[in-house]
Amino acid sequence: MKLRTLERTQIVPRPIAETFKFFSDPHNLQRLTPAFLNFKFLASPPTVMHPGTAIDYQIRLYGVPVHWRTRIEIVEAPKKFVDVQEKGPYALWRHSHTFKDVGGSTTEMKDRVEYAMPLGLLGEVAYHLFVARSLAQIFEFRERKLAEIMAS
Repeated sequence: MKLRTLERTQIVPRPIAETFKFFSDPHNLQRLTPAFLNFKFLASPPTVMHPGTAIDYQIRLYGVPVHWRTRIEIVEAPKKFVDVQEKGPYALWRHSHTFKDVGGSTTEMKDRVEYAMPLGLLGEVAYHLFVARSLAQIFEFRERKLAEIMAS
């Protein structure tokens, strides 16, 4: 199993407490997910996260519905939270969100995703054919949408 890392950094024109609150509200996950994934919650998500919180949702990958369960592993408000995939399309998915006050009511937000493809060689072929490109599109959408939301 090959472990990969995806990292993104974005400057958010909001104070750290507000930025953390936005990201730690599971309802905003839907707002930051591109329409082509047809994201929907399978159960009403909680309004406050804490270690152990589970969030169940469904996405469509290339037309195929996929049940994804995320479990919150770490919450260190307002600086960090980590979610891990308990059930979903990857052999491993661990997403760290970190927040740093950079002054002037501005926050540096970093995503670090450690992930691995399932299915051995078949998963590696899928990664090179379309998964890498899809992940880039998803995080680019998220960056644009966040900038739009936080500008208003």
